[in-house]
Amino acid sequence: QVQLVESGGGLVQPGGSLRLSCAASGIFTTYPMAWYRQPPGKQRELVAIILRAGITTYADSVKGRFAISRDNAKNTMYLQMNSLKPEDTAVYYCNIDEYWGQGTQVTVSS
Repeated sequence: QVQLVESGGGLVQPGGSLRLSCAASGIFTTYPMAWYRQPPGKQRELVAIILRAGITTYADSVKGRFAISRDNAKNTMYLQMNSLKPEDTAVYYCNIDEYWGQGTQVTVSS
C-alpha cells in the first residue's frame, strides 16, 4: 500500500522560511518526485520536480527561493521554502507517479 505523508506546513510571516517533508512508503522511489500546490480558488500547479539523479526543475514563480531535494535512502523528499510571499499560500502536495499525499497547508501572512 502506497503512502505519501507530508509534514512541515504552517503559518509564517512574509519573508520567512518553512521546510516541507514527504515520506514515501510502499513505492519504489526511483520515480521522479514532485511538489504541487493549490492556492485558494485556483487549480493545482507544479512547484518543483526532482529526478532520482538529483536533476531539478522549478516553476518560474519559485525559482531562486525554493529548493527541492530528496534522500533516496530514507524515501523522503523535501522542499525548502525561503523568502515566502503571501502568494505562496496554498495546500502543498507530494506526488510520485499516480500517488498523492494528503496535503499540508502553508499560509504566508502578517
